[in-house]
Amino acid sequence: MSNVSLRQYFGYFKDKRLINIFVFGLASGFPWVLASSVMSAWLKDENLSRSTIGLFGIVFACYTVNFLWSPLVDRIKLPVLYGWLGQRRSWIFITQIIILCATLVMSQLEIKEQLWLVAACCFAITLAGATQDIAIDAFRIDTLSEQENHKTTAAATMATSGWWSGYALLGALPFYFADYISWPSVYLILAGVMVALMVGVLWADEPKTNREQIQLEHEQAYLARLQNNNNFAKLAAWLMVTLVDPIKAFFIRNGVKTALALLAFIFFFKVGEAFLGRMSIVFYKEIGFSNSQIATYSKLGTGLITIVFAFLGSLFNTRYGIVKGLFISGIAMAASNLMFSIIAIQGPKEWLYGIAIVVDGFTQAWSLVAMVAFISMLCDRAFSATHYALLASLGNLSRTLLSSYSGVVIDDWLDGDWALFFAVTALMVIPSLVVLWLIRKRLYQLEASYKQAK
Repeated sequence: MSNVSLRQYFGYFKDKRLINIFVFGLASGFPWVLASSVMSAWLKDENLSRSTIGLFGIVFACYTVNFLWSPLVDRIKLPVLYGWLGQRRSWIFITQIIILCATLVMSQLEIKEQLWLVAACCFAITLAGATQDIAIDAFRIDTLSEQENHKTTAAATMATSGWWSGYALLGALPFYFADYISWPSVYLILAGVMVALMVGVLWADEPKTNREQIQLEHEQAYLARLQNNNNFAKLAAWLMVTLVDPIKAFFIRNGVKTALALLAFIFFFKVGEAFLGRMSIVFYKEIGFSNSQIATYSKLGTGLITIVFAFLGSLFNTRYGIVKGLFISGIAMAASNLMFSIIAIQGPKEWLYGIAIVVDGFTQAWSLVAMVAFISMLCDRAFSATHYALLASLGNLSRTLLSSYSGVVIDDWLDGDWALFFAVTALMVIPSLVVLWLIRKRLYQLEASYKQAK
């Protein structure tokens, strides 16, 4: 149990750097509003099939493979912007410009006549959003020094609260507006929100690290082995440090067996939650809830509850450990999905919807804070963007590619039985908890060594 007092813990959140992390969390969650929840509602209102809506989510594959270009975010300096904003902020800013432009284009489209162009804009948003996440996650990890590891869970809380504020609280706005104006007009308003979020880049300070010095030392070591200093040798050394060293460092640090088990756990942990999340808006609308009710409960309600429980989950993880927090959140995820089975059986009862949202908010908060802190703990600071993107991408793989077939599962496999669908998703967390139990002793050792760095 940590000796961090409540006063010390809550004192962490006065740090301006953690406020920066919260603001960037807003920007990180917002692309999911643009290309996921709002898009699903728009497609549903245009009477497109559930299978089409589910498959439309395949554009979020960008989040599952962003590790492929994460080394470039770690190493490439953007012209002009680098000198003005620095490495992390310059990448965040350019991706936000792309998201803004795609959102403005969607505000001028008719979805049935230009579905391919809508899909292209969603792809642009998710590609830019996935790249933005690489830079934002690296910004968060780089912001805290190794002597401040005890603040990692607090930083994860701010990132989680920010993400849910961007996804749920800001995401509630379009559903309120949609009862009075067209969806293209809603996207025009969302473009204005995106402009406001871009101000956060200018307000934040670029984190100071010795990352570039360490990477340069790695390059010089390769050049010494090659016993050459020509352009080809320099390119080979740069590629080795950029593409090979991050992977090698992860397996050396954890050992091959533990590293593979960690990857399996991260992949399986949120499969059930992802299936639920992808079809939740469709379920709410089919069972009889209005856009305003969805905005109030699933967006505002979930967002506010998640933020509250994020701080409680963070406090638990700080005092009792991240690994124990992961066990609790896994069990809570299964319980949350079963609550939606009850709604499917009982019908659109508002009080039952409210209870489900409270349970779901607890689950979202606890699991996200624990997972963000857990992945951050596994990252080598010399390759923070690459490591976090690689590990987070595995979690997003189940959240996007697999959950894209959620509509097919409910339509073709379960004949539209929502109660059975949510019951099945509740069981999907079991494999990850089994893996977590098998490697728990190694994780306790890793967690202890991580805390000793403070």
